[in-house]
Amino acid sequence: MAFNLEIKYYNTFWLKQNTTPFLTTNWSNTTSPQTGPLKPSYVKLFPGIPFLNYTTDSFPNWPQQVPITTPQVPPLIPSAETIPYSNVYNGDNSTYSINDGSNWVIEESRIRGGYNNTQVDLGVRAHLMEDSSNVRYRSNALVYSGIFNSKTNINRTNVFSVGEDITKSVDPHNGSIQLIYAMDNNLTIFQENKVSQALIDKDAIYSAEGTPINTVSDVVIGQITPYSGEYGISRNPESFAHFGFRRYFADKDRNAILRLSRDGITEISQYGMKDFFRDELAKLVDRKVITTLPLDLDYDQATGIIVQGPQVAGAGALIITPLGPWVKVTVRGAVDLQQLIVGSQVQVNPNVSGGGTWQSVNSFVTGIGTVDISGTSSNIVFLDNGPLQIYSPGVVADPQIRFVYYEKDKIEGGFDNHKDNYTISIQQHSGSKTLDETSDYYSTLTFSERVQGWNTFYTYRPDLIFSLKNNYFTTKEGSLYIHHDSLTNANEFYGVSNESSITFIFNPSPSINKNFKTINYEGSNGWQVDSFVTDTSNIRPDINESLDQTSIVRSYDEGLYIENGTPYRVGFVEKENKYFANLINSSEATSGEVLFGDSMTGVKGYFATVTMSTDLTTNVGGTKELFAVSAEFVVSSK
Repeated sequence: MAFNLEIKYYNTFWLKQNTTPFLTTNWSNTTSPQTGPLKPSYVKLFPGIPFLNYTTDSFPNWPQQVPITTPQVPPLIPSAETIPYSNVYNGDNSTYSINDGSNWVIEESRIRGGYNNTQVDLGVRAHLMEDSSNVRYRSNALVYSGIFNSKTNINRTNVFSVGEDITKSVDPHNGSIQLIYAMDNNLTIFQENKVSQALIDKDAIYSAEGTPINTVSDVVIGQITPYSGEYGISRNPESFAHFGFRRYFADKDRNAILRLSRDGITEISQYGMKDFFRDELAKLVDRKVITTLPLDLDYDQATGIIVQGPQVAGAGALIITPLGPWVKVTVRGAVDLQQLIVGSQVQVNPNVSGGGTWQSVNSFVTGIGTVDISGTSSNIVFLDNGPLQIYSPGVVADPQIRFVYYEKDKIEGGFDNHKDNYTISIQQHSGSKTLDETSDYYSTLTFSERVQGWNTFYTYRPDLIFSLKNNYFTTKEGSLYIHHDSLTNANEFYGVSNESSITFIFNPSPSINKNFKTINYEGSNGWQVDSFVTDTSNIRPDINESLDQTSIVRSYDEGLYIENGTPYRVGFVEKENKYFANLINSSEATSGEVLFGDSMTGVKGYFATVTMSTDLTTNVGGTKELFAVSAEFVVSSK
């Protein structure tokens, strides 16, 4: 329970130790055989200590197993527990009490409370009068601390004096502050609906003509000046990236991808991709309810108890652990327990097969793990509150559990120093890890300043994007990946290989109906034509009119076949480092058509939509270049 802890003097420290009871092998009856409830030992918890893999002689070693070698009744009590915190000291602890010093907080004037450590001046007696002790959230305000000077060992970064003017506010009409970025002694402030610049350690005065003149001032944050244009960063600060004097970010609410540079804010999504970003950004949701697939709860029909623990032997009461009690679950189908989100709310259906309904429980996930129950490793889910529903003995039930959490679609951004590209990944969450990795739920693409446009899509969905010196990195599920590595196959991301593809349109002489006869390209060996379709937008089903299209055009290597000892090619052929292929019609007959399909030459239409991709056998993992593609056509007689 939260409580207020008053201090006596300024410049003092609170030192705190907490201990939490945990079940160990200390039996209350030391005779043989050992019976009765286990005595609790206590686990020291040090607030703020992160997970590190220390040795067993130090803390916090994670995890630590405490074996329980004596057989126990009932059998649902585990034979070994995985303890999520270390420093377990086994002992009687019979004098444990929350009032006798086992849990303590002490005011100390010596740094870290160490013997003969440096002692700070106690200072004046602490005294503060507040009109209201209620929490106030000022999402449009900045607050700054005291100074830090490494040369003079002055560190006042944790000093927030209410006697000084240490806050600076921006217009609340423009929404909350999502991101601040310092550059060239100025501070860029990104709100939901506005981007502004604030002076640091200086202020501005204006001449009679209205020209601003910077002047040295004792203010930390000076005058705030908004940039032109009604643009902000919405609620997607993760889209921000910077390189040199350019800053890139996304404004989902206005369907725009933006660049902030010396000339102000520019909407780079207008460079040929306005419609794409309008459609994709409109799909994103800030608060999406995700419900996991259900898991089976292990249920003992004879006792009417869901298998959960840890429990005192023979007593049935749950023992408190740092992560709370746990329930044993059975994973089914495509459920990935490792993807379970800590903080998810628990929902229970007491009898799925009997037509039961899902009910929300006042309990939340604190972690996952495994325990050894009757010699079998079992999956468990830790909860912050328990036990779950207890049924009457003999009741037939089919209990299941599932978890509900909120997820936010995101726009992950970063700069690729290796290629000089701004990379952005628009990601939706479906609740399924497998489904999330499909192209329907993400789009990763890059913007190049050299071509002033968006130059490629990628087939990977990163968690984070960043660059370090000349290297470009992304992270995926806790693993770090380096890109553009010569030792890795081209177009292989996170261990998955994909072919490269490009889709374009042939539209010469737009008003003339044409017959496309051949296709040729300049570039590397290994490209094939997957699709060559004409006039996709002018089909009339009412007169049984269908697409005019070609068969797949094989690459130079994959199109090779040998007949009677003579090599032939069914796809592209090479001539003077250029690849040519005839277009073989594969269309169905339309109304009144006598010659159709492969009995006629080429395909007819005003324009053609073409898709080319790399094959699966030519120079696998190598680079394949494509410089130019063209087609030979004649004016159609029809």
